[in-house]
Amino acid sequence: MYKWIMSAIVTVACAFGVYLLASGLPEKPHEEVLPEGQELLKITASNFEFDQKEYHVKAGTKYRIKFSNSLGKHGAAIKDLGIDLNENNPTQEVTFDKPGTYELHCSIMCGQGHAGMKATIIVS
Repeated sequence: MYKWIMSAIVTVACAFGVYLLASGLPEKPHEEVLPEGQELLKITASNFEFDQKEYHVKAGTKYRIKFSNSLGKHGAAIKDLGIDLNENNPTQEVTFDKPGTYELHCSIMCGQGHAGMKATIIVS
């Protein structure tokens, strides 16, 4: 006699589920807009190593360095250039004026592999 009630409940539940899925979707990630003439250099640290052994940049170009941790608690520093990035200070703008090779190392004592956590920035 009331067979239609079950069909109505299932239909309403499906419609409500579709509504929740559609309204709960996250927004698209926004691309970081850089000023003209500036480039982005991303450095990511995880498990006692940086994501690249060498980073190549152009001399005389202004860069925004963006640092992030994907695993562990790390920092990134270049003593010769006065760069020190960590979770509290993840970005810094810098112009690499002099061509050369600079050592990038972890600036936070992160554990047993800390001493070997190094990379190179090559400015050409």
